[in-house]
Amino acid sequence: MYPVLFKIGPLVIYSFGLMMAIAFLAANYFFAQEIKRRKWDERHVTIITMIALIGGVAGSKLFSIFEDWSAFMHDPVRTVFSASGLTFYGGFIVAALGILIYLRRKKLSFLAFADMIAPVVLLAYGIGRIGCQLAGDGDYGIPTKLPWGAYYSHGTAKPTYVLEDYFKRYPDDRIVWKYDSLKAIPAGIDAMGQSFNKFDEETPCHPTPIYETIVAVLCFVILWSKRKAYEAETGKLFGLTIFFMGAERFLVEFLRINPLYASLSMAQWISIGLVLAGSALFLRKK
Repeated sequence: MYPVLFKIGPLVIYSFGLMMAIAFLAANYFFAQEIKRRKWDERHVTIITMIALIGGVAGSKLFSIFEDWSAFMHDPVRTVFSASGLTFYGGFIVAALGILIYLRRKKLSFLAFADMIAPVVLLAYGIGRIGCQLAGDGDYGIPTKLPWGAYYSHGTAKPTYVLEDYFKRYPDDRIVWKYDSLKAIPAGIDAMGQSFNKFDEETPCHPTPIYETIVAVLCFVILWSKRKAYEAETGKLFGLTIFFMGAERFLVEFLRINPLYASLSMAQWISIGLVLAGSALFLRKK
């Protein structure tokens, strides 16, 4: 893990921040190209991108607080200002609402806009997940013995903390992975000055951010290639995008540990809603 890429004097370059910037620039580039191709006023690009950026970050943090309310109550200041703990769906929903208000004020079609930007959101999401992987911010999955399991001892969110609820739910795995004995053995200090233990150091986990990056980029390629074919059917490309988005997140959540509500995580319930809404948009008559 590389939460800190390098330092230039007092300036610290964080991997998560850098990948977010790259995601922002990539999304802005492709969105601008599509705005130009469809002959919309290009001045909308900057304003909508800023709404998406601000709403995305604020919504991501807000929903992550709802997902882990106990952590927020334990230490509100640290939870709010921590770089970890960002829920994509929260950012997606808040940003979408902000953009919807802007488009209505400008009397522009939301579905036509959504068709232009939805595939680009998937690309940005995939790039952003690389930042999550490099930062080791807690978005990774449960322990695995697969050869590509990744180690997160140098990440911003240590496995000892992230997997605590997992081992409460699965006490047999707690024994298999020697959770209690290994976490009691100090192993070192990371580049950010945080201590980690033997459990953090020796436990490989599913690199779920990488899984999501692969799927998101592949879906972007498919959707971007179909954008002209579906142009005459407003909302169809948007529907297909949120269907992919919901299906991908619903499945990957089974490899992660989040609070459950009626046997599913908050993200999975939202995913079901997205899959249904996406299907309805894609299948509706012209």
